[in-house]
This record gives sequence, C-alpha cells and structure tokens, in this order.
Amino acid sequence: MKADKAKLFRRRRRKRGIRKSVVGTSQRPRLTVFRSLNHVYAQIIDDERGVTLVQASSRNTDLRDAIKSGGNIEGAKVVGVALAERAKAANIERVCFDRNGFKYHGRIKGLADAAREGGLSF
Repeated sequence: MKADKAKLFRRRRRKRGIRKSVVGTSQRPRLTVFRSLNHVYAQIIDDERGVTLVQASSRNTDLRDAIKSGGNIEGAKVVGVALAERAKAANIERVCFDRNGFKYHGRIKGLADAAREGGLSF
C-alpha cells in the first residue's frame, strides 16, 4: 500500500504544478480529464464562473453502447469525440488541456487526440 500512496502523492504534486499555469476562461475554458481503473471522465470548465460547460464520460448511457470498456484507449477515444461534439454544440472551439496530473500517454493521449480530431483546438 505504501507504493500506492507514493504514486498518488506524485500525481497530486504534478497536478499542483499544472494548475498553476492552466486556468479556464470564458474565451478558452479548461478541458480536464480524470481516469479511474475502469472509466475515463472529461469535462470543460469555465473557472471564472466556476461552471462546468460540457462533460462526457465512459459511464454516460449514450456512450456505453459504443464502447466495450472505458478502461482502454478505444473507450477514451470515443469519450474524446463525444466531448468535442458536445463542445461544438455549445460553441466551444478552443480549450486549454488539463491532464490532471496524469502522464500524457495511453488513455489521456487517446482522449486528447480524439478531441482534436473532433474539432477542438488546444
């Protein structure tokens, strides 16, 4: 269990460093990503107003049929595309990416690439 605590501590330390520079505004909200063992969650947040503008996750009922598991890269890509579509519907095109302390590879990278292909720029 000590290794798990150390891993969580390192992620939280990375998160603090990222959040010092990444702030969501009305013109350019923040796209934040969280991944658990079985699911991936993404939301676009306006930090000035403290409001979540758009969200998508592998637990959404409309996405559950399209993905086999949210705990893999393919599931993260489906969530990224869905988030980009919802953002376009809300007239959001530019975001700043907050990887939430997770390393930029695997599911985080897959979601980010799919969101870019869906039309978001960051």
